[in-house]
Amino acid sequence: MNSELRNKIASLPDSPGIYLMKDESGKIIYIGKAISLKKRVSSYLVRGLSAKTVRLMANVADIEYRTTATEGMALLLEASLIKEHKPKYNVSLRDDKSFPLVKITNEEFPALYVTRKREADGAKYFGPYISAGLLREALKIIRRYFPYRSCKTLPKKACIYYRIKLSPAPCIGKISKVDYAKTIKQIILILEGKSEELVKELSREMEQKAKEQKFEEAAVSRDKIIALSTFRPSTYSIQAALQELRDTLRLVTLPKRIEAFDVSNILGRQATASMVSFCNGLADKDNYRRFRIKTVMQANDYEMLAEAVGRRYRRVQAEGLPFPDLILVDGGKGQLSAATRQLTLLGLTIPTIGLAKREEEIYTLLSHKPIRLKQNSAALRLMQHIRNESHRFALKYHQLLRKKHLLENEA
Repeated sequence: MNSELRNKIASLPDSPGIYLMKDESGKIIYIGKAISLKKRVSSYLVRGLSAKTVRLMANVADIEYRTTATEGMALLLEASLIKEHKPKYNVSLRDDKSFPLVKITNEEFPALYVTRKREADGAKYFGPYISAGLLREALKIIRRYFPYRSCKTLPKKACIYYRIKLSPAPCIGKISKVDYAKTIKQIILILEGKSEELVKELSREMEQKAKEQKFEEAAVSRDKIIALSTFRPSTYSIQAALQELRDTLRLVTLPKRIEAFDVSNILGRQATASMVSFCNGLADKDNYRRFRIKTVMQANDYEMLAEAVGRRYRRVQAEGLPFPDLILVDGGKGQLSAATRQLTLLGLTIPTIGLAKREEEIYTLLSHKPIRLKQNSAALRLMQHIRNESHRFALKYHQLLRKKHLLENEA
């Protein structure tokens, strides 16, 4: 393997995604998925590989990659691309009949579920996928934004999935046949690896709903677009987003490293904060940090955020570590003021912004009025992705502490 290709592998991100190996003619000969692209692809450079893998690597002239939010989403993208390109070295996934499939039934209100049996029943089948667990994880993410029916027999009353907003309850007439068909069509685009096509469709839909002053329906389309941007951020869109962010915020340098904070608590109990780190628009999970709030006893998100920011950068100062190019906090003026107050106490002048969820407005110290970017803005999508990741990470730690607290009380 030439040094140029080795350097390319060494520069791969430590993020979930899929990689495409190509021969000298540019033909895709193998497609794989990974929870860490860097670690997985680097493993092809070690000794002791199988004879089949040695033959594969002898023919590899180039490697491309696409990042995803989770390994489960990488699984969906991997399967759709294997079906499209039929790579020479992905024989097992193309031919093995035991792998799980996604089935969408041929009914007035189609059901969607995982199966291992392909039948001649008019249903649509997607896959196969190499991991049932990762497949269910990916479908769980999709279902959160594109609710669907999963029951094999349409019941006469709504089930628990309707109550937790994961099913639109066609069984009791809560959704029309036309609207449900639209949701299924959108899910099919995701399963086929056509998320970008779906984003364009949703953007047109959102603009039309806004013109008709159907703002709640426009917001639903907006939320789906945001979700899709977290499924699969592309390298091109990330670079465009960073440049747009620099121009919008009038930053001196490109914000290559962004650190984002969020807090999670219930009435002040089991209060936690998270800090996620992104390098060149991609999650740098080795530098994620979590904080158990120690000094704030009541429900006060501002002071909890201030504690986390202060603890983080006090330690960075003490250890001589590099500072981020930009700090992002989840919230508006109050959260921004709390964070910048701590930075001032530490004698730091790191560019800091707040991203408020309700209107997706950006708050800065440079303007009294918030900045509103267009919904199709690459910079806004990137910030939403980072903000959502900080929220997920904070909530995960909060839930862990709650569970621990409940177990201790039961003991």
